[in-house]
Amino acid sequence: MTLHLNPSETKKSAVLDEAHIGHIRGALGTIHHADHGPRIGFKRRLQTLLAILGPGLIVMVGDNDAGAFGTYTQAGQNYGTSLLWTLLLLVPVLYVNQEMVLRLGAVTGVGHARLIVERFGKFWGAFSVIDLFLLNALTIVTEFIGISLALSHLGVSRELGVALSAVVIMVAVGTGDFRRFERFALMLCAGSLVLIPIFVMIHPPIADVARDMFLVQMPKDGKLSEVMLLVIAIVGTTIAPWQLFFQQSYVIDKRITPRFIRYERVDLWLGIALVVIGAAAMMAFTAAVFAGRPEAGNFADAGAVAEGLGRYAGRLPGILFALALIDASVIGAAAVSLSTAYALGDVLSLKHSLHRKPSDAKGFYGVYFALIVVSAGLVLTPGAPLGLLTNAVQTLAGVLLPSATVFLLLLCNDEAVLGPWVNGRGMNLFTGAIVAVLVMLSIILTASVLFPEQTNETVILSILGGGSIATIAIAVATGALRTGRRTAHGAIGRHARDSWRMPPLHALPPAKLSMASRIWMSVLRCYLLLAGGLVLARIVALAVTH
Repeated sequence: MTLHLNPSETKKSAVLDEAHIGHIRGALGTIHHADHGPRIGFKRRLQTLLAILGPGLIVMVGDNDAGAFGTYTQAGQNYGTSLLWTLLLLVPVLYVNQEMVLRLGAVTGVGHARLIVERFGKFWGAFSVIDLFLLNALTIVTEFIGISLALSHLGVSRELGVALSAVVIMVAVGTGDFRRFERFALMLCAGSLVLIPIFVMIHPPIADVARDMFLVQMPKDGKLSEVMLLVIAIVGTTIAPWQLFFQQSYVIDKRITPRFIRYERVDLWLGIALVVIGAAAMMAFTAAVFAGRPEAGNFADAGAVAEGLGRYAGRLPGILFALALIDASVIGAAAVSLSTAYALGDVLSLKHSLHRKPSDAKGFYGVYFALIVVSAGLVLTPGAPLGLLTNAVQTLAGVLLPSATVFLLLLCNDEAVLGPWVNGRGMNLFTGAIVAVLVMLSIILTASVLFPEQTNETVILSILGGGSIATIAIAVATGALRTGRRTAHGAIGRHARDSWRMPPLHALPPAKLSMASRIWMSVLRCYLLLAGGLVLARIVALAVTH
């Protein structure tokens, strides 16, 4: 269905693709573009919520992908339920990061990569896109590795199954119908609930699960350095850079505007709930199944977990786990590939919308299809270092994540971009603390990859302690702890706030960066180039040796 828009409307908007303006045609309902009436009554609000549902659920469930299955089951198999507490600590981090990008998408109508180019220059824009492309390509490979492992457990031909999965992922996106794709994606989100019956069948001790969910502790058996690396892996697999780019662009493609941000926040909370439930279920039932078994403490991969479930808990739990792994890998591959295609479409000013057919957005769909085909082909290539690629994804994600969060924080404090929707001081303090923790974890991860023998408990504690002191000192020196924050827009009415949109990019004044921001961006640039380069060199050296 084509919507003919008033030309003046597109001129006043900052959106880069006119397909991003029009009716909201979600999987579960429609909101007409001209419908500006209030949402009064429970039924009306529920209908609106159903129409808006999608971006938050898809980005969160897509994050519980093949890599997440491996990381969560490794935690359960090697350390029982003692790391369950990490999931609750990640909930506010997940919400804050994704709430900021959904706000950016709804208010600006411009993707994350393009905003970085426009506000911080071509270097950072190019860096963000190249970084995203490389990391996402490796991530998509891990999704097909997950599919391959699950198919092996089910006794299905690996070659045929991976090829068919690639075709399904491409067909689901390439229909030229946004609603059709979203229905497919929400079906996969519902499929993630298969993990709950496995939890019920295995019935791990609820008291132990509840205790370890709320009690912060380190496993009694296990080196602190190894445990910390697994905690970092949990953070890296739960908070990934592709999520920021995907959700912002998907919110824009769904045509969500500021007046629906409150509904989109509910959608995000539902997605976070599914992520935590799925992750906790995997840790808990894996811990229960392998406790006291020879495999305890000897994690291999998600395929071996399926085999163990089938051996010790019965054939059905093993089959359901394999099906859940395929489901997670398919939605992960689709979402990660889309985040790359959206970002390149934004930066290169290509048509980039699921409302368009492949013939009308050749570059957008070409990038998407190429990523799927190459990744699936690599997994089927004999002798490919698949285990090394899986580790490379987690390592690079940990190194590069702080930069993504820094730019997100800067954009959400840019009044020219967000106007009355800029961050409050409380949000900035919390996000700043997140950035500090991510930087410390990134340094630990980089050191452990480059100097595995020297990265011991003393080094880790020194990095954490020194980083915490440095963070507090920087906060005091820059005045970040001072109260009060005024914006040029001041207090405005709800209606005016809900209708405020970012002006066209060419009409924005130059970004105002403080001296402190410029210094820290330069430090960040040097760190990323050094750490990223060294990690890549290490990975290439290991691949050549392999």
